[in-house]
Amino acid sequence: VLILAATNMPWSLDPAIRRRFEKRIYIPLPEVGSRSQMFKIHLGDTPNDLTQQDFDDLARMTEGYSGSDIAVVVREALMQPVRIVQEATHFKKVINRDSDGESRIYYQPCSPGDPNALEMCWNELNGDELIEPPIKKKHFVNAIKTTRPSVNKEDLDKYIKWTRDFGQEGC
Repeated sequence: VLILAATNMPWSLDPAIRRRFEKRIYIPLPEVGSRSQMFKIHLGDTPNDLTQQDFDDLARMTEGYSGSDIAVVVREALMQPVRIVQEATHFKKVINRDSDGESRIYYQPCSPGDPNALEMCWNELNGDELIEPPIKKKHFVNAIKTTRPSVNKEDLDKYIKWTRDFGQEGC
């Protein structure tokens, strides 16, 4: 019989329970390479203009973030183009290919000063007529600025002390 358990507060385990687990492994926060990969995984196939260097930069900017924290950053970054569409007062026509490869007219948000700007709101258009702006590195940078890590130095010190006293390092 194999029992696998996880806790965010191992120091609150009853000693009798703790003894029943042969292995008590501390899994640290993700390192820079893992964080870079997490950004890619959470972004999925969402259209974007990020390069590998951009993902690496974002990973370096999120030192001390957990995997869950990175998921929150990505969700926040994904919402920024949606907000741009919702807050836009002007759109311009652009020609793009649809899923069948046919050229058709779409609308994308633009500045009121754009020579092709049409004054309108997003809800005046059908959803399939809109083109959301692609996700950019700046959306992630903005999200990182407003999303703080959920684990602080004191918490990490407690995990390390508990691991030193009762556990073992993870791989």
